Amino acid sequence: MFAKKTKNISLVIELIEEYDFKIRWPALKLITNLLRNKPKDIQDGILASPMGVSRLVDLLADGRDIIRNDAILLLVHLTRGNANIKKIVAFENGFDRLLEIIATECYCDGGVIVEDCLIVLRNLLTNNNSNQFFFKEGSYIQRLIPFLDVTEWSGHRSNNFLFFLQVIRALVSPSNPQQVTSACQKVMHSSGILKRICDILSTLGIPSDILTEAINTVAEIIRGNDHNQQYFSSLEAPVEPPKSLLVLLVMSMVDEKQCFDLRCAILYCFECYLFQNEFIKDQVVQTLLPNAPETSSVTLGQLLCGGLFSNDPLSNWFVSTALSHTLIGNNILKEQLLKVQLATEGKTTSTSLMEQCCSLLHSYSKHQTRIGLLMFLSNWLSDCPVAVSHFLQIPSNIPFLTVQLGNMEDDDMDVLISGLSAFLLGICILNNNDSVQSYTREDLLESIMKRVGLDIFLDKLRSVSKSEKFSSASQKPQIKILKADQLIFDYEFCKLFRTLEASIVKSVQNNPEDSVNGPESKMSAEQNRLLMQLIREQDESISSLKDENTSLKNQLSELEELTATNQQLHDQIALLKHQLHQYATTNQQLHDQIRHLESQLHQYATTNQQLHDHIALQEAQLHQYAATNKQLHDQITNSDIP
Repeated sequence: MFAKKTKNISLVIELIEEYDFKIRWPALKLITNLLRNKPKDIQDGILASPMGVSRLVDLLADGRDIIRNDAILLLVHLTRGNANIKKIVAFENGFDRLLEIIATECYCDGGVIVEDCLIVLRNLLTNNNSNQFFFKEGSYIQRLIPFLDVTEWSGHRSNNFLFFLQVIRALVSPSNPQQVTSACQKVMHSSGILKRICDILSTLGIPSDILTEAINTVAEIIRGNDHNQQYFSSLEAPVEPPKSLLVLLVMSMVDEKQCFDLRCAILYCFECYLFQNEFIKDQVVQTLLPNAPETSSVTLGQLLCGGLFSNDPLSNWFVSTALSHTLIGNNILKEQLLKVQLATEGKTTSTSLMEQCCSLLHSYSKHQTRIGLLMFLSNWLSDCPVAVSHFLQIPSNIPFLTVQLGNMEDDDMDVLISGLSAFLLGICILNNNDSVQSYTREDLLESIMKRVGLDIFLDKLRSVSKSEKFSSASQKPQIKILKADQLIFDYEFCKLFRTLEASIVKSVQNNPEDSVNGPESKMSAEQNRLLMQLIREQDESISSLKDENTSLKNQLSELEELTATNQQLHDQIALLKHQLHQYATTNQQLHDQIRHLESQLHQYATTNQQLHDHIALQEAQLHQYAATNKQLHDQITNSDIP
């Protein structure tokens, strides 16, 4: 009831203007409790109140610690979810005042006060592009560096450092516009923040939660930034003999004794290390190839291949996903990976990586292992007819996939494995160059129709994207799973599945009998020639349209960047207008004060003139009294008194 009237909120804010502790502090507590219980209504009321946000930010400058600390708590609630309030707080010197308090409280040594300040900073920066840009342009990133001077990891220091890392991640989050993220990543490297956090990764005695979050932070600082990725690849861990920091991390990822969260963080870091960097992807694949230069230390390729042979299903999943990320969008590397040869136990001859993956897929019964391998093979075969041909040359592969499609178990994992098998079989149909005589495109379609049934195939395929686990994994690149047995899908695989699902459905819905015995089989040679000519023209037209589509996508990307920049400028203009309005209000108040002072000055001048006249009169009277006194004195002196 209180919050329904915005006038009530304005009254409380006016009371906060009073400096008297017995008025300001209870008013501050009241507005904080209102924000806890009715945040949106109170935020709207504060925005509607003239200078409302500004007055609350000014409380950070109060010399009384209890007022200042409660003002920080108020801002924690005030800055949640309201973009306009976030912008006003930032442009009312909120960043400066919060960082000054943090410095006064000695950064990580500052206890809960610093933690609350960092929460406010995180709120101000998360999903707010204009504040991120303002924070970077104002050189505030450099002012966070003292947080890295931590030598002990007691309770409050660990908490403060974790929140510091969250502030850094808010600036380089994959959900931010690329231009903002790139600018912040550049500052992270030039200021030394990236180096200092990387040093933590190879320091002994770091708590597990700190190490995990530090790895996630490094991942997002290097993601998609060629300069930072190259710097990360050059780092060596301080061990004997020296090892690449990346190799050391991957060793921990495939070590089943390490904690689950840490292993997930390392996989995310590896994915970000490869993201949009074809040169680095090529370097990783080269360590797998037979002609790779021999080294005395273990290589990434050896670690990744070793993870495939592990009896730990989680290691199998991690390695399968890591290998998938080396191939994303690069068909040349997919073909090169076909050359990889592995020496397997009990065999005198080596076997190809493709054969080994298929063998593991057939023999391993663990759901997590099978799902990881199915995702890896799907990535490998997508848009690569040569890889599809190699896959089809292994006689047991198609029968295995067909058996999985016929599995009618109700278990969630079995349903997903059947769906992924349908997806992999669909890719074999889409990218089939008919080079394997026993498994041409028509043969595979006929096999689906006769052995599985079109409806069952489509139901199995669609069951994947309907899964709650699929929806969860497709939200963000970073893995957000609490338990190891819940780790099913990879973010990039979800993108691939959504891209190809419709094409697979379309390809299998064409009746193969129509393709063999349809009207075109009865056409004359001339009609067939004309049809083929028409098809070639359509192919050329489609190719031309694809080129135009690519060009339009590039233009759209540029337009989106310009739109983001335009929005930032609009936000800055809106804030400047708000500030101008505040300055105009302040200016009017100053004019009123000046007029009042001028009136008082005029009164003082009049009073002063009256006093001056009165003093002159008194002086004249005093002069007259002095003259009279002198005359009396002279008379007394001259008189003859006996």
